[in-house]
Amino acid sequence: MRPLLSLLVLATFVSAQQPPAAPKPKPKAYLTAAEAGDDFVIQGEYTGENDGKAYGVQIWAQGGGKFEAVSYKGGLPGAGWDGDRSTITRVIGSRNEGEKTASFESPDGTIKAVVDGASILVNNGDGVKIMELNRVNRESPTLGAAAPENAVVLFDGKGVNRFPNSKVDEKLGGLEQGITSEDTFGDCSLHVEFFLPFVPEGRGQGRGNSGLYIQGRYEVQMLDSFALEGKDNECGGLYKTAAPKVNMCLPPLTWQTYDIDFTAAKFDAAGQKTANARLTVKHNGVVIHENQEIPATTGGAQNKVENAAPGPLYFQNHGNPVRYRNIWVVKK
Repeated sequence: MRPLLSLLVLATFVSAQQPPAAPKPKPKAYLTAAEAGDDFVIQGEYTGENDGKAYGVQIWAQGGGKFEAVSYKGGLPGAGWDGDRSTITRVIGSRNEGEKTASFESPDGTIKAVVDGASILVNNGDGVKIMELNRVNRESPTLGAAAPENAVVLFDGKGVNRFPNSKVDEKLGGLEQGITSEDTFGDCSLHVEFFLPFVPEGRGQGRGNSGLYIQGRYEVQMLDSFALEGKDNECGGLYKTAAPKVNMCLPPLTWQTYDIDFTAAKFDAAGQKTANARLTVKHNGVVIHENQEIPATTGGAQNKVENAAPGPLYFQNHGNPVRYRNIWVVKK
């Protein structure tokens, strides 16, 4: 056997004897600010004015002291920003170990900013102050909404829990992921509050992932998509169907709301579908889908077949600690 061929055979044999690489450890998910660390203090929303014009900034933590600051002209999404994505700017920043502030600089060096978790001080390249933005902690206007008298209360945190075999997180007062309601619904309106973990090292679908499946068929995504673009597989998205009109995801470790008006798919006497399901969704009080048509069931659905039968509310377990509370439904 020629020397080169011998080496190739030997290398192949040695490689075959090596154990497979250990899977990467799952990024840690935090459920309280106390355990989340100093990066969490920097992350959040900030607003300010310059020359009479409003600006909003969202800063999200990427792990290891790294951040991205996303700036919006006019204010924050759902609170002044006009939706023009061409005016959004994104700048990477960092925080040194042991420090309580993070620094950001535009690629051309003309803008420099320092963030301490309470405010953002923005200077030009010569160190002259341009503007200051202060932290805001937004809250959904429907947070804590009381169930109407004609509502079916599924979970109120006060003794009503119509999710069999569910577990309650006693610290947060919400149900843990992976639950299905014992009640089923057709046309309805519903309210749910949800709490996403802080997973700074996670990316994409590994960052606080869950979903609300109406009738166990149609998913409204739940995911920590704070400060991201707002795609159909991010928070508020209808997977592979429709992206939210605006990304209204608040920072993780914040209770958020979905208020949904749902019209079930319709079928004739022969079982043939005559109309697709439709829904309108408010995320933290802002309409992100309006009378949106849903042509088919969503991936991961419990009830994979569409028919005239009502179905439950299903909250997906995607391996991330997501919590839910104040869940009620009004049947039409």
